[in-house]
Amino acid sequence: MAYDAGMLTVVLKEISDACLGLRVEKIHQPTKDEVVLLMRGKRLSLNVGSVCPRIALTEITKDNPASPPMFCMLLRKHLCPAVLLQVEQCGFDRVCRLTFSGRDEMGFLSEKHLYAELMGKYSNLIITDDKEKIIAVLKPVDFSDSEVRQLLPGLTYRLPAAPAKRNPLLATEAELGTLLDAASPDKSLSRFLSDSYGGTAAPVFKEIAFRATGKADALVRDADSKRLSAVFLEWFSSLATGNVTPTLMRNEKGEGVEYGYFPLTYLPDARGESYPSFATLFDAYFGERERIARIHLRAQDLLRLVTHTKAKLEKKLSLQREEFESSSQAESHRKTGDLITANLYRLKKGMTSFTAVDYKSEEPSEVTVALDSRYTPAQNAQRAYKLYAKAKKAREILAEQVAITEKELAYMESVLHFLEAAETEADLAEIREELYGAGYASKMRRYTPQKMPKPQPYRYKTSGGYRVLCGRNNLQNDLLTFKTAGKTDVWFHVKGITGAHVILFTEGEEPSEQDYTEAAEIAAYHSSATADTVAVDYTQVKNVKKPPASKPGFVTYKTNYTAYVHKPDSVAHLRAE
Repeated sequence: MAYDAGMLTVVLKEISDACLGLRVEKIHQPTKDEVVLLMRGKRLSLNVGSVCPRIALTEITKDNPASPPMFCMLLRKHLCPAVLLQVEQCGFDRVCRLTFSGRDEMGFLSEKHLYAELMGKYSNLIITDDKEKIIAVLKPVDFSDSEVRQLLPGLTYRLPAAPAKRNPLLATEAELGTLLDAASPDKSLSRFLSDSYGGTAAPVFKEIAFRATGKADALVRDADSKRLSAVFLEWFSSLATGNVTPTLMRNEKGEGVEYGYFPLTYLPDARGESYPSFATLFDAYFGERERIARIHLRAQDLLRLVTHTKAKLEKKLSLQREEFESSSQAESHRKTGDLITANLYRLKKGMTSFTAVDYKSEEPSEVTVALDSRYTPAQNAQRAYKLYAKAKKAREILAEQVAITEKELAYMESVLHFLEAAETEADLAEIREELYGAGYASKMRRYTPQKMPKPQPYRYKTSGGYRVLCGRNNLQNDLLTFKTAGKTDVWFHVKGITGAHVILFTEGEEPSEQDYTEAAEIAAYHSSATADTVAVDYTQVKNVKKPPASKPGFVTYKTNYTAYVHKPDSVAHLRAE
């Protein structure tokens, strides 16, 4: 559901109740389209991206760029440490104004206004002084972009043109009845409401149509004027008074499909889940989606490098295997040489072939041997033995090359797995450093090694209270296994599949079977396994070795046991911060 004017109305009330009178302590701009104001423990997010622009409180913290953007610096200059005086909606539209009181460069009290226009691809953030003179704009709009309305520093700020449609908060039963009588009976009821009243998303009008008629796709002819008016006026009356319920609609898989300030009952296969606030609702709906999208956006260069390299290795491996199979002709060359040598007494130069009995086969039989008429029989035999020696050597070399390519491909698959599972900018930085150290520096444009932050592996605690650490990438895997873990701690890894190294710290004790099972489930969860039941190898750390000059994360081990566990949907209940 789009973040419409109705949603803005109820969210601004929540923001007013929580933030009025608070002082702006910090301002961050984690992405080019989002600004976060920190006010005494409250985080106010203003997102003006084109996908789902919104303003809301949030508990989600995001990584900030090393150097703040210019717009962020200007906001800090004018709003830190100002006090939030007022939060208001500009009409029943997707525009709001936040008024702050602070001091200017001379120390005098002054007011600043921060406007958030939440209108799809035209969303914007504008800061003005008390006379509505624009100080800064996140997305400047000049004459080449719009001849009607420009947004540039120094100009006077003007609100967007008011919608031509009616305000649903001011609707009356008589007005709605008159409009319904004049509408075409074959018109969709939800479309009729959308054409008549503005500031409201289509799912809301579908819900009103469903509650009034029992059908989300009802036509105007299906509606009873009094019943429709009662549902419509009750809906927007509750909206105006703030008597709402933040609700997330989930499908059968538990995925969020719609959100709203009331349950959307017209969705047949969805159930509503209520939240205590719109802040928690938006964090639940957008948090994971935006994290994945943000990480993938910032990891595009790495994804291209890894997927391109992986594709090249797969092609190379296929060719090497084909060549290896073709080199199996080595024995046939040796057999030809043996047959020519055994029959030299009856062969002459100029012959193109001869027939001989192959006594070395399981059942002796006659075979036809081809000869090159340009050479003597002895020279033909020498050529056959040379081809045999060459093919035999090629087969040995190809076997080594196939093994090398297979290891390289397995390494790329492991990097891709950890890249797709990355949660933070630090995870991406470590993967970049890993690829740089693994010899891919020439393929990473303009990359320079940086000082890496302290590694932060996943931390878990079993039911028995034992600590479990899990690597986020191959560098962390090596660090955990060969630097952090003790020799008697237990090492876990999925069998024959890309995954993380998991260490169960025993503290010199013998963990219970449940502790072993939970550690194995953590290893299965942080792997690329897709089956329900996953084989997980485990052994003491002292049995795990790293071959010289091997890629990060590659190890060998012996005297291990194998546990078969179900891959869990989540291991969050074991997570230890």
